[in-house]
Amino acid sequence: MQTDFPDLDRHDRAILAELAADGRMSVADLARRIGLSKSPTQARVKRLESEGIITGYRAMVDPIRLGLDHVAFVEVRLSDTREKALAEFNAAVRRIAEVEQAHMIASNFDYLLKVRTRSMNEYRAVLAERISALPHVSSTSTFVAMEAVKEPGLLGALETVT
Repeated sequence: MQTDFPDLDRHDRAILAELAADGRMSVADLARRIGLSKSPTQARVKRLESEGIITGYRAMVDPIRLGLDHVAFVEVRLSDTREKALAEFNAAVRRIAEVEQAHMIASNFDYLLKVRTRSMNEYRAVLAERISALPHVSSTSTFVAMEAVKEPGLLGALETVT
């Protein structure tokens, strides 16, 4: 993984912001929106892809319309935090479809999971049968979200890229 911060000019940032909002936009539309002609815009997009800044394109699916409106955040404490144990936990948690996000945390707990299910009953089953059974889990604590005020996105973060 590259750790150097890439040199992005205003056109690169504009490309990223536009594609983050609409990844299906044509190169011609993208070029018009960022104020460049089609060829340099296309070359910049290809460069951003080859440098790994643009990692792919995907459809944004509304989980609420699919009935997945129960969101819980789970603090996970591990009994072992040596590298092998962390790798085992990481590999196992990636296999749980209901875990939408998993982050290692520097705190009094080790991981924070975002879990999305259809109901509290479904969540309880996922917690009891899958999350609690993950390698090295010693305890969990759950926080249920009442409302999503702001969902993930890069548009705001791109404003701070200089």
